[in-house]
Amino acid sequence: MKIKYLFFVVLLNAGTMVNAQNLSQESHSVMIENQSKAGFTETVDLLSETILAKGWKVTMVHDLQETMKKNGKEVLPVKVIELCNPGHAFNILSKDEYRDVSPMLPCRVSVYQKADGLTYISRMNAPAFAGMIGGEAAKTMVQAFKEMEEILKVAIK
Repeated sequence: MKIKYLFFVVLLNAGTMVNAQNLSQESHSVMIENQSKAGFTETVDLLSETILAKGWKVTMVHDLQETMKKNGKEVLPVKVIELCNPGHAFNILSKDEYRDVSPMLPCRVSVYQKADGLTYISRMNAPAFAGMIGGEAAKTMVQAFKEMEEILKVAIK
Protein backbone atom coordinates (compact mmCIF):
# COMPACT_ATOMS: atom_id res chain seq x y z
CA MET A 1 0.00 0.00 0.00
CA LYS A 2 2.84 2.40 0.84
CA ILE A 3 4.43 1.85 -2.58
CA LYS A 4 1.11 2.50 -4.37
CA TYR A 5 0.78 5.77 -2.47
CA LEU A 6 4.41 6.60 -3.24
CA PHE A 7 3.89 6.11 -6.97
CA PHE A 8 0.72 8.21 -6.82
CA VAL A 9 2.67 11.05 -5.21
CA VAL A 10 5.46 10.70 -7.77
CA LEU A 11 2.99 10.82 -10.64
CA LEU A 12 1.16 13.73 -9.07
CA ASN A 13 4.38 15.69 -8.73
CA ALA A 14 6.12 14.50 -11.92
CA GLY A 15 8.15 17.22 -13.45
CA THR A 16 8.46 19.24 -10.24
CA MET A 17 12.10 20.25 -9.98
CA VAL A 18 13.83 23.03 -8.12
CA ASN A 19 17.30 24.39 -7.80
CA ALA A 20 17.60 23.69 -4.08
CA GLN A 21 20.50 24.69 -1.86
CA ASN A 22 19.37 23.35 1.52
CA LEU A 23 17.12 20.68 2.96
CA SER A 24 14.35 23.09 3.96
CA GLN A 25 13.97 24.12 0.32
CA GLU A 26 14.21 20.51 -0.82
CA SER A 27 11.59 19.14 1.53
CA HIS A 28 8.68 19.89 -0.83
CA SER A 29 10.29 18.72 -4.08
CA VAL A 30 10.28 15.27 -5.59
CA MET A 31 13.54 15.91 -7.45
CA ILE A 32 16.49 18.13 -6.59
CA GLU A 33 18.56 19.80 -9.29
CA ASN A 34 21.79 21.76 -8.96
CA GLN A 35 24.16 23.24 -11.49
CA SER A 36 27.57 21.60 -11.62
CA LYS A 37 30.71 23.66 -11.34
CA ALA A 38 32.36 21.52 -14.04
CA GLY A 39 31.57 20.29 -17.52
CA PHE A 40 29.67 17.12 -18.29
CA THR A 41 32.52 14.59 -18.53
CA GLU A 42 34.44 16.19 -15.68
CA THR A 43 31.35 16.03 -13.45
CA VAL A 44 30.75 12.34 -14.19
CA ASP A 45 34.42 11.54 -13.53
CA LEU A 46 34.60 13.65 -10.34
CA LEU A 47 31.44 12.08 -8.91
CA SER A 48 32.56 8.55 -9.82
CA GLU A 49 35.89 9.10 -8.04
CA THR A 50 34.29 10.69 -4.99
CA ILE A 51 31.67 7.95 -4.69
CA LEU A 52 34.44 5.35 -4.44
CA ALA A 53 36.57 7.49 -2.11
CA LYS A 54 33.61 7.80 0.30
CA GLY A 55 33.20 4.00 0.49
CA TRP A 56 30.21 3.72 -1.83
CA LYS A 57 30.09 1.60 -4.99
CA VAL A 58 29.20 2.60 -8.54
CA THR A 59 27.02 -0.31 -9.67
CA MET A 60 26.34 0.99 -13.17
CA VAL A 61 26.44 4.08 -15.35
CA HIS A 62 23.65 4.42 -17.91
CA ASP A 63 24.55 6.53 -20.94
CA LEU A 64 21.07 7.65 -21.96
CA GLN A 65 22.36 9.78 -24.85
CA GLU A 66 23.93 6.66 -26.37
CA THR A 67 20.82 4.59 -25.71
CA MET A 68 18.66 7.18 -27.46
CA LYS A 69 21.12 7.38 -30.36
CA LYS A 70 20.78 3.61 -30.87
CA ASN A 71 17.04 4.21 -31.16
CA GLY A 72 17.38 6.97 -33.75
CA LYS A 73 16.88 9.87 -31.32
CA GLU A 74 19.28 12.71 -30.56
CA VAL A 75 19.45 14.19 -27.05
CA LEU A 76 22.03 16.18 -25.14
CA PRO A 77 24.46 14.24 -22.92
CA VAL A 78 22.91 12.51 -19.91
CA LYS A 79 24.30 9.77 -17.70
CA VAL A 80 22.62 8.16 -14.73
CA ILE A 81 25.03 6.90 -12.10
CA GLU A 82 23.74 4.09 -9.90
CA LEU A 83 25.49 4.11 -6.54
CA CYS A 84 25.18 1.84 -3.57
CA ASN A 85 26.27 1.72 0.01
CA PRO A 86 26.04 -2.00 0.83
CA GLY A 87 25.42 -1.32 4.53
CA HIS A 88 22.46 0.94 3.84
CA ALA A 89 21.09 -1.48 1.24
CA PHE A 90 21.39 -4.34 3.74
CA ASN A 91 19.37 -2.37 6.33
CA ILE A 92 16.47 -2.29 3.90
CA LEU A 93 16.82 -5.57 2.02
CA SER A 94 17.39 -7.76 5.08
CA LYS A 95 13.92 -7.10 6.53
CA ASP A 96 10.78 -8.38 4.86
CA GLU A 97 8.73 -5.35 5.92
CA TYR A 98 11.03 -3.03 3.91
CA ARG A 99 11.71 -5.13 0.82
CA ASP A 100 8.88 -3.32 -0.99
CA VAL A 101 11.21 -0.28 -1.04
CA SER A 102 13.72 -2.20 -3.19
CA PRO A 103 12.66 -0.47 -6.45
CA MET A 104 14.29 2.66 -5.00
CA LEU A 105 17.65 0.86 -4.76
CA PRO A 106 20.35 1.53 -5.72
CA CYS A 107 20.47 5.30 -5.36
CA ARG A 108 20.68 7.22 -8.62
CA VAL A 109 22.25 10.52 -9.59
CA SER A 110 21.75 12.01 -13.02
CA VAL A 111 24.32 14.24 -14.72
CA TYR A 112 23.12 16.04 -17.82
CA GLN A 113 23.62 18.99 -20.06
CA LYS A 114 20.85 21.42 -20.97
CA ALA A 115 20.40 23.64 -24.01
CA ASP A 116 22.10 26.46 -22.08
CA GLY A 117 25.34 24.46 -22.36
CA LEU A 118 25.63 24.01 -18.60
CA THR A 119 25.85 20.74 -16.70
CA TYR A 120 23.37 19.80 -13.98
CA ILE A 121 23.07 17.13 -11.31
CA SER A 122 19.73 15.78 -10.15
CA ARG A 123 18.58 13.14 -7.71
CA MET A 124 15.46 11.98 -5.93
CA ASN A 125 14.59 13.78 -2.72
CA ALA A 126 14.69 10.68 -0.50
CA PRO A 127 13.70 12.51 2.72
CA ALA A 128 10.48 13.63 1.02
CA PHE A 129 9.58 9.95 0.53
CA ALA A 130 10.96 8.67 3.83
CA GLY A 131 8.00 9.88 5.87
CA MET A 132 5.64 7.83 3.72
CA ILE A 133 7.78 4.73 4.16
CA GLY A 134 8.53 5.05 7.88
CA GLY A 135 10.52 2.91 10.29
CA GLU A 136 14.13 1.90 9.90
CA ALA A 137 13.86 2.09 6.12
CA ALA A 138 13.06 5.80 6.38
CA LYS A 139 15.99 6.40 8.72
CA THR A 140 18.29 4.54 6.35
CA MET A 141 17.02 6.53 3.35
CA VAL A 142 17.62 9.84 5.12
CA GLN A 143 21.11 8.77 6.22
CA ALA A 144 21.98 7.61 2.70
CA PHE A 145 20.66 10.89 1.30
CA LYS A 146 22.84 12.92 3.68
CA GLU A 147 25.90 10.92 2.67
CA MET A 148 25.06 11.34 -1.02
CA GLU A 149 24.75 15.10 -0.54
CA GLU A 150 28.27 15.10 0.93
CA ILE A 151 29.50 13.25 -2.15
CA LEU A 152 27.73 15.67 -4.49
CA LYS A 153 29.19 18.75 -2.76
CA VAL A 154 32.41 18.32 -4.72
CA ALA A 155 30.62 19.02 -8.00
CA ILE A 156 27.75 21.36 -7.09
CA LYS A 157 28.27 25.02 -7.93
